[in-house]
Amino acid sequence: MPSKVRLQRIADRIRQEFSEMLIYEISDPRLHQIFVTDVNVDRELAYANIYVSAVEGVSRSKEVLAGLESASGFIRRTLARRVDLRVFPRLRFYWDPTPERADHIEEVLASIRQEDDKDTENSQK
Repeated sequence: MPSKVRLQRIADRIRQEFSEMLIYEISDPRLHQIFVTDVNVDRELAYANIYVSAVEGVSRSKEVLAGLESASGFIRRTLARRVDLRVFPRLRFYWDPTPERADHIEEVLASIRQEDDKDTENSQK
């Protein structure tokens, strides 16, 4: 079995190559303006879990995942040519809600800061 460092290198390479494919090679309109947030490869190199998100948010999740599933054969074949492995892992795609959660946290923190600024102004008067 490969070491954790090797697994991470493989995952990073898959992420890099797949991100480039999304920009330059895949022309499916369902897959425009999406980005890869993470890639995990299991210890047996049987599966690569790819986490994606879109600029528009969760409203496009079903559309994006359907587009990725329909293109998975092309994606896997192209990645297998670019990443030198004896057996290339099967691809599984997941929606990653992390960017949306981070935006929500930022909004909450900004509203707290605004309230604190108003309280500070009122107390100085």
